[in-house]
Amino acid sequence: MKCPYCGFAQDRVVDSRESKDADSIRRRRECEGCNKRFTTYERIDEIPYMVVKKDGRREKFDRQKVLSGLLHACEKRPVAAVNLERIVDETEAYVVDSPERERTTNEVGELIMSRLKDIDTVAYIRFASVYRDFKDVREFKEELEELLNGKDPKRLSKR
Repeated sequence: MKCPYCGFAQDRVVDSRESKDADSIRRRRECEGCNKRFTTYERIDEIPYMVVKKDGRREKFDRQKVLSGLLHACEKRPVAAVNLERIVDETEAYVVDSPERERTTNEVGELIMSRLKDIDTVAYIRFASVYRDFKDVREFKEELEELLNGKDPKRLSKR
C-alpha cells in the first residue's frame, strides 16, 4: 500500500475494525517513511469471473460445471480424481489470471483438452466430441486420425 502523502510503499497497520454492515474492514495505517496515518478499506472482490460463450453470451465461471464435464468424459476410465481436480484448478487459475476477468469458452475448452489429452486419450476424444460439436462421423474420424498420427488435432477456430 503506497502512502498517500509521500508515496512510500511500507506501512504498518495500527488498528483494524469491521464495518457496521460487516461488508468491509477499516484499517488505520501508519507510513514507515513519513509516519503519517491514513485509512484504507478492504472488501471482498464481488465481480465474478466470466466465460464468453460461442454465441456471445456471458456466464459466470463455474468450477462444478467444468468438473461435471470432465467426470462425464472420464466415466469408466482409469483417471484419478486428483488429476481431474488439478485440471479444474488450472482452468480456474487461467480464468482468474485474465486481466479482463473473462475468457472465451474456446480458450477454456482448449486448455482442458490439452490437459486431458496428456492423461487419457479416450477421455480426451469424449470431451472433444461434445466440446467441438462434431457435425458428422467424418469430423470425428479426422480428429482421431490426427491424434493417432501424433499431430495436434485441429483447433476449433480453424473449422
